[in-house]
Amino acid sequence: MSAFATPRVFAPVLTPFRADLTIDAPRFVAFCRWLVGQGAGLAPFGTNSEANSLSVAERCMLLDRIAAADIDPAQVLPGTGACALPDAIALTRHAVATGCAGVLMLPPFFYQGVSDDGLFAYYAGVIDAVGSERLRVLLYHIPQLTGVPITHALIERLVAAYPRTVVGIKDSSGDWANTVTMLERFPGFAVFPASEALLGRALPLGAAGCISATANLQPHAIAQLLAAPTAVERATWEGRVSTVRTALQSASMIPALKAVVAHFTRHDDWARVRAPLMRHAPSDVRALLAQLDALGFAMPSIDEAHA
Repeated sequence: MSAFATPRVFAPVLTPFRADLTIDAPRFVAFCRWLVGQGAGLAPFGTNSEANSLSVAERCMLLDRIAAADIDPAQVLPGTGACALPDAIALTRHAVATGCAGVLMLPPFFYQGVSDDGLFAYYAGVIDAVGSERLRVLLYHIPQLTGVPITHALIERLVAAYPRTVVGIKDSSGDWANTVTMLERFPGFAVFPASEALLGRALPLGAAGCISATANLQPHAIAQLLAAPTAVERATWEGRVSTVRTALQSASMIPALKAVVAHFTRHDDWARVRAPLMRHAPSDVRALLAQLDALGFAMPSIDEAHA
């Protein structure tokens, strides 16, 4: 739990692809280094990492590359959820072996209408199979994509059964009332809203920070928001980061994020996505960049940051 005691931002790290759509691991590692240098933790294999377009072997390989880059594993919170229980176990076991601060776990997301009993059995199956006192699990609630909500009753049951292991949740539901209820009902439970735009309201209630798509673009600004010593300074930073997020939300988020990184790093390779996603049309990219330019947004070159 100590890894989440101080509010902080984690970025669901974008995954760069080569022309043949294999992963560009050196570019991925350079980006991870840049994010950490900007004050963000790493949440690789999240939704915006295109995690569910990556194989188990690819995810394990990238986690090994992060470890080999001497990035502090306490900075890393990889996604290990999967539809198949053996895959989730393998990914979670690998994250523990790598020394990660914890794991972020989607529920199995193909079968709809599953019961809390079934979801409890899934999470318990992973935790028991990994069998490590070092494992820390954050649940991942994003029902608009998974079709599988993580209920308050399920959280209560998991925390009662695994109080040292199930330590938090990422709430990507967009339902502010749900976030408030979790903050009030589960004191000491690390609740991460998925949007930095909610931090002004969530931090005073005890939020643990945020795990945000746009932390890939503005990690330093979100880190500054979290560290702001006064409500006035927090509101100023929140205004800055929220306008950028609003611009990105008007587009398809993953291709939009990658298009922006491609522009500011001058590497068009960054714009590639794996099917079924499609990259932004040039006209859409120009419109998005014009919007960001009007906001005064700029992102330093990743390569220049590590020259």
